[in-house]
Amino acid sequence: MAAHRKAAHRKPGQRLFSGAAARSAAALALAGAATATAATGSAQAEPRRTAAQVKAEVDQLYRDAEAATERYNGAKEKATAAARSVDALRDEAARRTEQLNTSRAALGSLAAAQYRAGGLDPALQLALSSDPDEYLERSSYVELAGDRQAGALSGIQRRINGISQIRARAEGESAVLAAREAELARHKKEITSSLADARRLLQTLTAAERARYEAAQRADEAVPATGASATGSPSATASGASATPSAGAPSAPNGRAAQAVAFAYGALGKPYVWGATGPSAFDCSGLTQAAWRAAGVSLPRTTYTQINAGQRVSRARLAPGDLVFFYSGISHVGLYVGDGKMIHAPRPGAPVRVAPIDEMPFAGATRVA
Repeated sequence: MAAHRKAAHRKPGQRLFSGAAARSAAALALAGAATATAATGSAQAEPRRTAAQVKAEVDQLYRDAEAATERYNGAKEKATAAARSVDALRDEAARRTEQLNTSRAALGSLAAAQYRAGGLDPALQLALSSDPDEYLERSSYVELAGDRQAGALSGIQRRINGISQIRARAEGESAVLAAREAELARHKKEITSSLADARRLLQTLTAAERARYEAAQRADEAVPATGASATGSPSATASGASATPSAGAPSAPNGRAAQAVAFAYGALGKPYVWGATGPSAFDCSGLTQAAWRAAGVSLPRTTYTQINAGQRVSRARLAPGDLVFFYSGISHVGLYVGDGKMIHAPRPGAPVRVAPIDEMPFAGATRVA
């Protein structure tokens, strides 16, 4: 009996919770376990990217940097125009201020002369004059001088108003310039940030992976400048800055296009520098602008304005000298040289080279002349 009572006494102690209390305890236990699991997971290092993943991310960062470069180029063009406008308005205000000061000096001289002559009543001057005819002649000059004085005053007021308007316009243009400069700084930060991220990612590769990556880049940069000749030997490579099209390469449709193509071949091997338009370095739109400038044609500065600088042509109708554009945002451009190839400034670290137009998503083409 005593043993039964003792056993009965132990049973409630084996089950501390029941019903809702038991469910709450279970939930707390699960939550605690989940928290412990999350803490353990967060303490673990992130999975290491593969070399292929790093390459894909680096390539995307370079594309982001190039898109920001084109936005930078557009903002810089507008900032330069705003700066020229501010300078011109300030020069005009200074010129008009000088004219105003000259008019004020002339008016001051006239006023001083009148003061020295005294202010006698005209009738009294006539009465005291020993020669009425001389007085009447002189009085007509005085009246004419008064008219000139009134005209001078009116002219001075017009000049003051004009200067005020010019200064107001200059202030407005100065505000525009400040906004453009802020935009430039923002795009510059985007560019440098993307490039820094790309460098950090490349540093996560092992020495062997980095060597393979760089070897692949060098192989890309050694794409033949033209199609292989009949013997299978390339006529030129990206490292040959004086390379020219081979005899079998397609000819440009006109002399200007031929000049642009020749310039592009002459730029082979020169470095990519964002914002550069030559002659020692280029970005993508800077290269195409410089090539056509050498042919006597002025192109806009950015990819998204260059695509509208001529007649659109289909991919099937491409001819040497045409501008070829890539990616949905029209963020890259090259100069078509025939045989499905272009010369372009690829990205930082990759010099001007020849590449197949198939290596990037084709977005359109324009024939300049």
